Amino acid sequence: MAENLNLFTSTQDVIKEALNKLGYDEAMYELLKEPLRMLHVRIPVKMDDGTTQVFTAYRAQHNDAVGPTKGGVRFHPMVNEDEVKALSMWMTLKCGIVDLPYGGGKGGIICDPRQMSMRELERLSRGYVRAISQIVGPTKDIPAPDVFTNAQIMAWMMDEYSRMDEFNSPGFITGKPIVLGGSQGRDRATAEGVTIVIEEAAKKRGIDIKGARVVIQGFGNAGSFLAKFMSDLGAKVIGISDAHGALHDPNGLDIDYLLDRRDSFGTVTTLFENTITNQELLELDCDILVPAAIENQITAENAHNIKANIVVEAANGPTTSEATKILTDRGILLVPDVLASAGGVTVSYFEWVQNNQGYYWTAEEVREKLYKKMVDAFENVYTTATTRNINMRLAAYMVGVRRTAEASRFRGWV
Repeated sequence: MAENLNLFTSTQDVIKEALNKLGYDEAMYELLKEPLRMLHVRIPVKMDDGTTQVFTAYRAQHNDAVGPTKGGVRFHPMVNEDEVKALSMWMTLKCGIVDLPYGGGKGGIICDPRQMSMRELERLSRGYVRAISQIVGPTKDIPAPDVFTNAQIMAWMMDEYSRMDEFNSPGFITGKPIVLGGSQGRDRATAEGVTIVIEEAAKKRGIDIKGARVVIQGFGNAGSFLAKFMSDLGAKVIGISDAHGALHDPNGLDIDYLLDRRDSFGTVTTLFENTITNQELLELDCDILVPAAIENQITAENAHNIKANIVVEAANGPTTSEATKILTDRGILLVPDVLASAGGVTVSYFEWVQNNQGYYWTAEEVREKLYKKMVDAFENVYTTATTRNINMRLAAYMVGVRRTAEASRFRGWV
């Protein structure tokens, strides 16, 4: 039987299993198996050459029983409806795992920002806010950066929403520049959260981070920050990759040099001749493997060849359900994406709180609060997995879905 590589249906399968283990009935699964709201919009944009191009975009709101929905907006040519739905469900789980008063949301625009000018990107960003304005806002649904979006795009979106609302609304969106109400540490939050989780997982396995061999697939925002953090902690980053290939040095790569040479989309391997493939990178002998690129990278086909002691998912959905079972059966500690990459939404929540209060924290305060949230979340999921004798992914889904299920039950929705 062919392996299920559809993110949406495989997410539904694990949510169903998690709800069954928690003792909820079929009605709860029917409520949570897909978003309550899915908006499909078309955005006309005047291009620099005078033509008009119409872009397709989405905004999914999975469940708002706990509070407003929260989640990023990605600009990518491969964005599709199923992906946006699945990602909104993962955001619900992430928020439940780190105990935030949010449900999950997600947005995406089918476009290739690498082929667009700054003026075209600004028109598209503003057009997206106008198109989804009726269902978003500081108390409804709070967007944030995601794949190929950044603080500048968030600033344009906030400005457009503020113009429409006729007052300054920094709490409408997170991941903004500091001068517009952004939070200290937001740009590095996902990688910082992954780093904290790696340290906790290493403790469980008796691995000293100093000298540990680390392989990171992906050198974008999360992957590059993570490589730097690991290197600073004394780990040997022996492999990194981007979309064009991978670099490997058993003695450890010069991360500062690579960071200096990478472009804004995380590309660096094109500058080197002796590269290996992404597949070869995943199968390198190492202590800690971090898939930080795209989904479905570790599958039933290559899971038997993974030589890491610990796999920590910094990307969304890099390991299939079949591969999760294989890795767990082989004794590899797999820390799932909904736990490992929750640092981003956690600091986004901190940013929203600061916007609502009009009082801003220092980088140290943000780091301290993030550390506590991530350590508590890891312990909770790890304990659930060991006491129930289940894999970490199912344990994370059980912890993550419980809060939304309970809020829905108390509201009388089910």
